[in-house]
Amino acid sequence: MSDIRVGTCGYSYYNPPEGWKERYESKLQAYSEAFEVGEINRTFYKLPMTKTAERWRREAFDDFEFTLKAWQAITHPTSSPTWRGKRDKLTEGQEENFGYLRPKEEVLEAWERTREIGEALEARVCVLQTSAGFDCSEENESNMREFLARIDRGNLELAWEPRGDWKENPGRIKEVCDDLDLIHGVDLLRREPVSEHPFSYVRLHGLNQREYDYDYDYSDEELEKLAGKLEELAGSHDRVYCMFNNYEMYDNSRRLSEIIRGS
Repeated sequence: MSDIRVGTCGYSYYNPPEGWKERYESKLQAYSEAFEVGEINRTFYKLPMTKTAERWRREAFDDFEFTLKAWQAITHPTSSPTWRGKRDKLTEGQEENFGYLRPKEEVLEAWERTREIGEALEARVCVLQTSAGFDCSEENESNMREFLARIDRGNLELAWEPRGDWKENPGRIKEVCDDLDLIHGVDLLRREPVSEHPFSYVRLHGLNQREYDYDYDYSDEELEKLAGKLEELAGSHDRVYCMFNNYEMYDNSRRLSEIIRGS
């Protein structure tokens, strides 16, 4: 049987069914019954305390799986707008060296903290989403190779979602992923994964003209097409994750799961 796991990027805006407060300890627990996997992406903006992540793991049902998005200190420089309002407590070294997978002590420490949260969640996959500013240059690739060679991944598999001009260089992506044992994270309705990793990790942002315009609701026809493509991937991968990251992600995830179960 195909191992396709469908979920969403985040649960904060999930609306559980009426009466959920009497049935569940928390919204997360309600979410963990409705979905089989969830990507914690608040970790991109700010890492929680380890004890908070441990509590999330306890609250979720045992058969629920967490994945997480790596802290932006690893992937995004502090000049990125995603750091707005979050730079005031950084040291001078952090402000200067954070981001772009630089093999600097501050970034290596940021990974250690991210890995600790992943371990507390008992997560299997951590997403490294690099920005368009992390272009397909020799310097960036060299930094990435050195950084990933130095870190301890623990039990985490790494899914790399490249943006910017990397997307026009699938050969380079394949070479980097295969050399560094990375999952190539893709939007499957826009492009195909090229890595040889036994896992596949799909992140869906909508099909608007602007790729990262999340105001989108997938049609039944699009979800049927997606289900077919996921089944194809499952034929050549041990496990396939499909994570919705659009405004209608909860409904779209449920509908896709129904299509897959019925197929």
